[in-house]
Amino acid sequence: GKYVVNGGISTWTLVNFYERTPNAFPDGTVNFPENANGVSDILDEARWEMEFMLAMQVPTGQPLAGMAHHKLHDLVWSGVPTMPTTEVNNDSPTNGRYLMPPSTAATLNLAATAAQCARVWREIDTAFADRCLQAAETAWDAALANPEMFYGSIPGQGGGDYGDNNVADEFYWAAAELYITTGEDEYRDFLTSSTYFTHLSSALPMWWGGTAALGSISLATIPNGLSEEDIANIRDQIVHAADGYRGSSLIEGYRAPMGAAGHVWGSNSGVLNNAIILALAYDFTDDQRYLDAVVASMDYLLGENAVNQSFVSGYGTVSMQHPHHRFWGNQGNYPAPPPGSLAGGPNSNPSDPTAIDAVNSLPIARRYIDNIGSYSTNEVAINWNAPLA
Repeated sequence: GKYVVNGGISTWTLVNFYERTPNAFPDGTVNFPENANGVSDILDEARWEMEFMLAMQVPTGQPLAGMAHHKLHDLVWSGVPTMPTTEVNNDSPTNGRYLMPPSTAATLNLAATAAQCARVWREIDTAFADRCLQAAETAWDAALANPEMFYGSIPGQGGGDYGDNNVADEFYWAAAELYITTGEDEYRDFLTSSTYFTHLSSALPMWWGGTAALGSISLATIPNGLSEEDIANIRDQIVHAADGYRGSSLIEGYRAPMGAAGHVWGSNSGVLNNAIILALAYDFTDDQRYLDAVVASMDYLLGENAVNQSFVSGYGTVSMQHPHHRFWGNQGNYPAPPPGSLAGGPNSNPSDPTAIDAVNSLPIARRYIDNIGSYSTNEVAINWNAPLA
């Protein structure tokens, strides 16, 4: 499937990385078709997802115009490995990917990332920047008009739920990105009245369903119209959060910046997102202890962990080779995962039969198996590969 709420944090992560380090991935760094267009390769990758999200917005003149469809996927789960299905085939109800209803969460993800992309592409592609800003402002207005259009759990329908019934964090994030891009009072007044503006701790950890921290990071790192005092306060909150993650790293046996409760589905994405907070604290303070914790996070992902293997394909003597992925089947005509693919990681409550049978009786940090059948420990996804960059 393709998911707007997962695409949002993934796109933001790459574009924010570019905003803070624009020279890190110059054109020609990555081996893909757009690597000779004069644009940073990381922006080329982000634009691919942004174009998809823009296409998910309901057009003018249609019911719920301006809202974003939550996702699209097959009507039944496809096998693994398998070739991608057609996008849509209305003549065959079980084949092809279908649009699912719009949601407020997806709409605000679009508003936030489109606003972010509008300012970044302003000097690169004016037409695309204009398109993004119009989509962002339209999405914002649509979300205000439909603030409780939630997409709940519909199990067994061929795609992940990505349900989100609390969108206060998405509203704050979208307001922050729109304010940075436009400077308009409407967005400043909205974000400064949010609890998240003064209490970052309530916004953490950051993940696809908890996005307020993304807005605070943008406000703390990208020039905007907030006062120096407000920006300093946001930075102090980030440093305070980093202190907590550093504390967890010091007491964890393998120095991952998370406690036992962090071993959830996609735990490795939590390691990386927490490492971003630690890295920002280092940027703000020059305190080497935060940088050491970032390095320890990468050590954990690359092999210093309870399963004694690298979770990143192609890196390490023993690395992930059999992800739960529709195409990277690593068998027959299906290729192995390309180097740099990140597995979800140990899961205290594995839910797939493969992992339940093999590792459910092991200590929490060892509940991982490198097997294509283990979607709850060995899945790969864009939202945990993005922070690996």
